[in-house]
Amino acid sequence: MTTLEFPVAGEWASGAQTREVRSPYDDGLLAVVPSFTALDVDRAVAVGKSALVSHPLAAHERAAILDRAAVLLAERADEISRDLAAEAAKPLTQARMEVQRAVSTLQFCAAEARTFTGDMVPMDAAAAGVGHLGLVLRMPVGVVGAITPFNFPLNLVAHKLGPAVAAGCPVVNKPASQTPLSALHLAKVLFDAGLPMDYLSVVPGPGSVIGDALVHNDDVALISFTGSPEVGWDIRRAAPHKRVGLELGNNSPLIICADGDWRAAAKAVRLAGFSHAGQSCISTQRILVDERIKGEFVAELVTQVESLVVGDPLDEATEVSALISRSETERVATWVDAAVAGGATLATGGDRTTQDHLRPTVLVDASPEDDVCATEVFGPVVVVRGFSDLRSAVEEANDSRYGLQAAIFTQDIDTALWAARTLDFGGVLINQVPTWRADHMPYGGLRDSGNTREGPGWSIREMTEERLVVVKTGPGPA
Repeated sequence: MTTLEFPVAGEWASGAQTREVRSPYDDGLLAVVPSFTALDVDRAVAVGKSALVSHPLAAHERAAILDRAAVLLAERADEISRDLAAEAAKPLTQARMEVQRAVSTLQFCAAEARTFTGDMVPMDAAAAGVGHLGLVLRMPVGVVGAITPFNFPLNLVAHKLGPAVAAGCPVVNKPASQTPLSALHLAKVLFDAGLPMDYLSVVPGPGSVIGDALVHNDDVALISFTGSPEVGWDIRRAAPHKRVGLELGNNSPLIICADGDWRAAAKAVRLAGFSHAGQSCISTQRILVDERIKGEFVAELVTQVESLVVGDPLDEATEVSALISRSETERVATWVDAAVAGGATLATGGDRTTQDHLRPTVLVDASPEDDVCATEVFGPVVVVRGFSDLRSAVEEANDSRYGLQAAIFTQDIDTALWAARTLDFGGVLINQVPTWRADHMPYGGLRDSGNTREGPGWSIREMTEERLVVVKTGPGPA
């Protein structure tokens, strides 16, 4: 199989070393891709930095590129969806949805490119400022290093590349080793839409090589990282003089009150807890249910979960497929077994398919100290626990190292707004699951869930610097 070429330092390159990309579902060979080096990263950064100086892109050019890219991405949706489904084991219907979300992300980035502005400063608010005009320009921060994960290998790349283009920043992307093909598709779309090649490099390779080279290169002004808290905070410590934006994990809680529409909640959790085998930062994981409706809710949830179709990601009927690797499957299965050994009830799942993939699993009454509650599972597992006092349920939800998104189902407006103020998370959803996200909203969390907000309108702010300009004005005509 021919080695695919990737855009690095303004040219298409195949690298000196290669690695195979294999299907997480059946281990079939999908592609042979380069495995680049730290030297390749340094070349890519140098070329990007030079591009910003030699031919900066005007706002109208950036917007037009992003608009065209959105159209091209939509036109190529079928091909890209199949590659995305194959490399990530994401069911094809969900892969198509991710492509459409990426189209939307690029459209919002184009809108930001056209409308993002600085501020006027009322200089004459101070006596010394009389006779002066003050304005703040937003300037590209410099070269952006974008380190992206496997679970949304197209849209989360779009959430970094799109705002970088909108801000006028060159970007070097290190895609996840398991899923480089989606990032390559997006790069080709952007180039065909008119982005100069020296503004974007996509550099696959080991994180210990490519990621470290981005973090330690002094000409990378900003690192945007999505992934595990352990890696993310290590990057933050290693780059104290850079801007470092971290979007990390969660063990998303969902609270269901007795007056809430628990049937709708169970139906929503059917996919919110299990789409892409639970491999989402905001996958519904901890479900806290009023004891008065707990039995009925669990019965309905089990019915919903057992109706999920588990299988080949390229089968149109499949709703849940494989975890990204066999080692991840073993880890999640071990956590489930430990919870059951500790007293949790296995309501459904916990076993393997004939292809040795973990089935969607519902646990009841696992201990809050169990890994399936205390840590991000990142697998097809939800845990249901009961509560008799709403305040104690909110305290349990807040008792977490994470703080990305939480949700509550209730018909009482006072309860809903109290929960919105009291749940200590970056986002609180009411009568919706915590897994819900629109791509233009400010998305991010607290504590080990990160330190930034993503969404084109917020990311572009991070990718620009404020530059104050003061003009001394004359007295006017005599």
